[in-house]
Amino acid sequence: MANKEKTKEKIVLERTYNVPLRKEFLKVPKYKRSKKAINALRQFIAKHMKSDNVKILKALNESVWVNGIRNPPHHVKIIAKKDEKGVVTAELASVAEKKAAKEKEKQKKAEKKEEKAEEKEGEKPKKAAEEKTAEEDQAKAAEKAPAAKQEPKPKKEEDKPQKTEKQTEKKQPVATEKERPEDKKKQPANPAKEKQQ
Repeated sequence: MANKEKTKEKIVLERTYNVPLRKEFLKVPKYKRSKKAINALRQFIAKHMKSDNVKILKALNESVWVNGIRNPPHHVKIIAKKDEKGVVTAELASVAEKKAAKEKEKQKKAEKKEEKAEEKEGEKPKKAAEEKTAEEDQAKAAEKAPAAKQEPKPKKEEDKPQKTEKQTEKKQPVATEKERPEDKKKQPANPAKEKQQ
């Protein structure tokens, strides 16, 4: 599929309206009220913006239908925008304000990023100069210091403390009866009984 690029049309006219819907939807039965409210909204926008091509955005449509088909709102506050081609888009005013606030925040963030980038570009030459001076200082310090530094001598074995006899002796494990059955045979369990036999 081909990629569809969104081209923003230049806005020629932008207006805010508080559209009355009650007068129109009371002319029809209850089970058709929200439909009539949307039609009345379309007619109002077409009349005031002087264009037959009207698009009602999703948030505005949902705000009319929020209470169902029998109970639409009495009036709706909208922002209508007309572009070069004559297409009018109607948007709920609260949603449009939120979008405008988000765009302003994005612009502020972009400006801050640009300012930080400019500051960093100004700091780069300073940092480079500081690094060069630091390297020069290290080179001078290396020249002043004696060439061969005395390294500490490794310890000899004689200098190390020797272990005592107790530490060197290994403890032998104590054998249990299960481990040495032949010792059990050699030594009588009760020497008094063996003498009697």
